[in-house]
Amino acid sequence: MAPAPGTHIVFAETPAHPAAFRGGLAELPRLLARVWLWASGWRMIGDWPGYPRTVLLAAPHTSNWDGINMLAAAAWLRIRIDWMGKASLTQGPFGWLIKALGCVPVDRSRSNDVVGAMTEAFSNRATMVLAIPPEGTRSKTRQWKTGFYHIAVAAEVPITFAVLDYGRKTIRISGAIWPSGDYAADLALIATHYATARGKHADKFAGAH
Repeated sequence: MAPAPGTHIVFAETPAHPAAFRGGLAELPRLLARVWLWASGWRMIGDWPGYPRTVLLAAPHTSNWDGINMLAAAAWLRIRIDWMGKASLTQGPFGWLIKALGCVPVDRSRSNDVVGAMTEAFSNRATMVLAIPPEGTRSKTRQWKTGFYHIAVAAEVPITFAVLDYGRKTIRISGAIWPSGDYAADLALIATHYATARGKHADKFAGAH
């Protein structure tokens, strides 16, 4: 039984442990990820909670490197993450490959359709970890876009927090919240997970607003 709406959990800041072994073939991406994270100086903090369906809030997002580091973290944790991309990316001769890499095609020009498309995607899958950078851009923003929240509410899934902290050089799975429907109240809790985090370009990340 899922926790009640509004439930907020803070995970222990302990060295991370990956999810269960999924076979030898799946270990190749994890090996490459381990090498990447070690070579670039990243430490993984916090165990993956094992939620089969969740919105993964990935922030700060101030550089193209954030996506690469997040993919490496996911491979290290032995989880598959999905991400939203333009529908055109999944068309043509290599469209199947883009989908295989986790792209969920959406029409970004219509925000309501994005929420609906992601809600449908969640309803059609037994497992789905949808990674969303809440800023929606690598540039400095005054406030986060609310799409991640509306998707989680509509799909009735928790929001899990991934904190890419360039100050501490850690990628932390720091906690989760089951959205209550009160965005302002929930955002105040979400913000505590990112309050001390520093992006690669520190001047572009102003925290959760």
